[in-house]
Amino acid sequence: MNDGPLCKCSAKARRTGIRHSIYPGEESIKACRPMTNNAGRLFHYRITVSPPTNFLTDRPTVIEYDDHEYIFEGFSLFSHTPLTNFILPSLMNYIGSESDTSCPKFHFMPRFVRFLPDGGKEVLSMHQVLLYLLRSNKPLVPEEEIANMLQWEELDWQKYAEECKGMIVTNPGMKPSSVRIDQLDREQFNPDVITFPIIVHFGIRPAQLSYAGDPQYQKLWKSYVKLRHLLANSPKVKQVDKQKLTQREEALQKIRQKNTMRREVTVELSSQGFWKTGVRSDVCQLAMTHPSHHLNFGMNPDHARNSLSNCGIRQPKYGDRKVHHMYMRKKGINTLINIMSRLGQDDPSPSSVHLYYLFPNLEEGGLATYRTAIVQNQHLAMLAKKLELDRFMLYAHGPDLCRESDLRHAMANCFEALIGAVYLEGGLEEAKHLFGRLLFNSEVQEPNTDRQLIETSPVLQKLTDFENAIGVLFTHVRLLARAFTLRTVGFNHLTLGHNQRMEFLGDSIMQLVATEYLFIHFPDHHEGHLTLLRSSLVNNRTQAKVAEELGMQEYAITNDKTKRPVALRTKTLADLLESFIAALYIDKDLEYVHTFMNVCFFPRLKEFILNQDWNDPKSQLQQCCLTLRTEGKEPDIPLYKTLQTVGPSHARTYTVAVYFKGERIGCESIDMCNYDHYIVGCFIKCLSSYNSIQQAEMGAAMDALEKYNFPQMAHQKRFIERKYRQELKEMRRERELQEKESDETEDRK
Repeated sequence: MNDGPLCKCSAKARRTGIRHSIYPGEESIKACRPMTNNAGRLFHYRITVSPPTNFLTDRPTVIEYDDHEYIFEGFSLFSHTPLTNFILPSLMNYIGSESDTSCPKFHFMPRFVRFLPDGGKEVLSMHQVLLYLLRSNKPLVPEEEIANMLQWEELDWQKYAEECKGMIVTNPGMKPSSVRIDQLDREQFNPDVITFPIIVHFGIRPAQLSYAGDPQYQKLWKSYVKLRHLLANSPKVKQVDKQKLTQREEALQKIRQKNTMRREVTVELSSQGFWKTGVRSDVCQLAMTHPSHHLNFGMNPDHARNSLSNCGIRQPKYGDRKVHHMYMRKKGINTLINIMSRLGQDDPSPSSVHLYYLFPNLEEGGLATYRTAIVQNQHLAMLAKKLELDRFMLYAHGPDLCRESDLRHAMANCFEALIGAVYLEGGLEEAKHLFGRLLFNSEVQEPNTDRQLIETSPVLQKLTDFENAIGVLFTHVRLLARAFTLRTVGFNHLTLGHNQRMEFLGDSIMQLVATEYLFIHFPDHHEGHLTLLRSSLVNNRTQAKVAEELGMQEYAITNDKTKRPVALRTKTLADLLESFIAALYIDKDLEYVHTFMNVCFFPRLKEFILNQDWNDPKSQLQQCCLTLRTEGKEPDIPLYKTLQTVGPSHARTYTVAVYFKGERIGCESIDMCNYDHYIVGCFIKCLSSYNSIQQAEMGAAMDALEKYNFPQMAHQKRFIERKYRQELKEMRRERELQEKESDETEDRK
């Protein structure tokens, strides 16, 4: 740990970075005149903390002057410039460099005040504050008076101990040099030797040095949690496993009870050599509380945490439980950029747009290759270096970024977060301009309309029905035609190509809009949950369902000369929707895409959450099987085998079985149209027949989830059922009404 303000970085590293008090664009300030109050040059502000729970104590620092008591109220801040936008100047110039000819950006003054009868307030002058500090600077227990103090009556000693309680005392040359007195005891254990009274300090050991940071404890805790989880999901728990769990729990408790591992520490020090300061914990608590507080100090964190623990108030209180676990899952370099880089990772959207226009004849695979090269961390780190972001980054002054590779990775994350911040503040156009200026030359196409071609084209005339149905008239209607043109059609002069390239762009646009929506509406979810929710919205199944509800299959342009409706696969329907999103974005703007997804996609999110439909069946089955693994062994995963292939090459039907924990044994199959099931103990075998292997595997996995009782799946269903009972009833009622209306419509036909 950094045990003081001394910097241990290399000479090269000390020349750059805000962590070394070198701020980009900072200029030296002319020194104040020491013999005046500089009233015409300084701007005064008062620093307050709200709520004041941790800064109001029953023993505040009080200065007696002229028969009045002046109580510590906080600090006054004197700035050389007016703080019209106080966040940015205080962040960029919080600590300025000093020299003989320059002055710090800010000056601070402690405020000791008394309230006047007329409602006013009198501030004690700094002259009297300094005199008080000088008068208070005397030994805690003078050596020549120790024998006399030991003879005091108990009442007199308690009065003196109460006066010292909560005071900060210092012993220059010791480490730490200052400490808060929580108790002062004068017990003499040896009557023949006079000893100094004992200072008792109740401290808190840093988490890294307590049992929570002990590698042995962490390893044992992980194995304990893992075994507990396995036993909770096991259909039958053995007595041996129960004993093993108990043994690990006892071992954890034993480590917690070690004196060297406890979080709360009682420190006893001899009062010999300690001097009073006259300052109590309320002053130190306010003076050393960084805006980001304990959990994420900005510069040298370790000695600041130690000083705040030693000299601040004894037991701070926190009203918001998020403070305790806000940074729990993120360590080291990940504390630099929080969830902002999750949004910035949608750089593929601006890059996809530029690549789409830059290479009009390039297919989807080539565009994806170029995009991958552009948005990889190595390239983003180069762009960050071009912007000199390393000069503006704030991070802990520790060992995390000593290696060049770690720093470059942090710069790439910072660039992603910057793109995300620009997008949130200025919209997609500003993000495109920033990214475009770094990579591409701007080539603006002349905006024209091609709606005059509708009269001469039956294909475009048919598409006007779709425009009327969705309420959007395209300026370039041929973009819509190209979005509905399948790859089998080939090149033609109307659409000038098929929709594969538009799928590439539409997929990125949908990812961006969905990411922004989830980022704003689920602020407490971490990256993994946001990714799961986004995958439930932007996937082939959901896209195909929306496309089918909008009737897009009726407008698909194929090479079928009969012009009969063609049954399209799920993937093809999803591609149609992605191409339509790209056409909507190019012809209109992102606001139209937002509106479209607000109507057609985001309302489905509640149903996905209630049905736990954020993963495909294969992924859900694998997760459920992993919960049944045996400790110390490789986890069993479901295996898919193709048992039968029927039909010609262009219209084959596949029969797929999924196995778990065992080989196939002799059982009779039960024919249920396209599905057969075998369940023997913890052995699963499900058959599914489809016209593609992927669909058959999905169907087999879905059947396995429905027919086999997984404890983890049952627990999740019970939890959802208890928490959202009313919502589930309403959802089922709506589904039954829709099915009833659909049946009535089919009967009328």
